[in-house]
Amino acid sequence: MELTVKYLENVKFAVHTRGHEVICDQPRDNGGCDAGISPPEFLLASLGACAGYYAAQYLRTRSLPTGGLEVHVLSEKALGPARLAAFQIEVTVPEIEERHKEGVMRAVKACLIHNTLLHAPAIGVVVHTPKASLPAVF
Repeated sequence: MELTVKYLENVKFAVHTRGHEVICDQPRDNGGCDAGISPPEFLLASLGACAGYYAAQYLRTRSLPTGGLEVHVLSEKALGPARLAAFQIEVTVPEIEERHKEGVMRAVKACLIHNTLLHAPAIGVVVHTPKASLPAVF
């Protein structure tokens, strides 16, 4: 997987992947124009959408209803270093038997993003600068 993030203006960026574009911006009270969701909100969106995907897969493979499936994700900020310190995933499903609620719980806990956050990946950072073109020598 890969994507490209391009600076637009102020604190606004365009995120491009597989022919899709989404805008990332800061709320007005954080210097942005509120033209898109913020980076931490993207993280919560990833966690919530992944949890929803796994829950829906569980329900569909068992021919259970998916109408009304909803995922709500909350987080808490922490300092030193600045980060999101805790997440709460709340999944609302249609009326199903208790055993299937437990199955949905297991499915959500198997989510790729959930497991990525539980087992922190290595993150490398490289900074590039454009290479100056050399003048032609005659």
